[in-house]
Amino acid sequence: MANNKKKNMTMTQQEYQKLAKAKEPKRPVLQNCIRAFFVGGFICLIGECFMQMFIKWFGFTEKTAGNPTVAVLIFISVVLTSFGVYDKISQWAGAGSAVPVTGFANSLASAAIEHRAEGIVLGVGGNMFKLAGSVIVFGTVAAFFVGLVHLIIGTGG
Repeated sequence: MANNKKKNMTMTQQEYQKLAKAKEPKRPVLQNCIRAFFVGGFICLIGECFMQMFIKWFGFTEKTAGNPTVAVLIFISVVLTSFGVYDKISQWAGAGSAVPVTGFANSLASAAIEHRAEGIVLGVGGNMFKLAGSVIVFGTVAAFFVGLVHLIIGTGG
């Protein structure tokens, strides 16, 4: 398919493609991976600190401390998004800030902030959940298949 596109290009277009490819800066893949690893790990470290705080100071168990920890991380993400800080972190860290639950909260808050001029229902509500819908569907389907594999393998507890 790519060869067919090249065949349809004129000599000038092919020369331009070669020139553009030669001038294109190399992506620092290793550097980006390291940044993503450390930022994602730091977000998880912050979450672990909150979890230990809920266990030690508020008497939660390890099982019950997860929910308030996630709620606090989401709240912090939304506040940082509203001040424009999370977006700067995301630009620098890449996938490291997008993968945890904070990245999902950031994407919802960003959509809500971007479409607030269109009104609460059609602007914020309608556009904020466009992303959430696909994530929820994918999460549900993935959970179904993981549960199916668990049922088939039968690793009882």
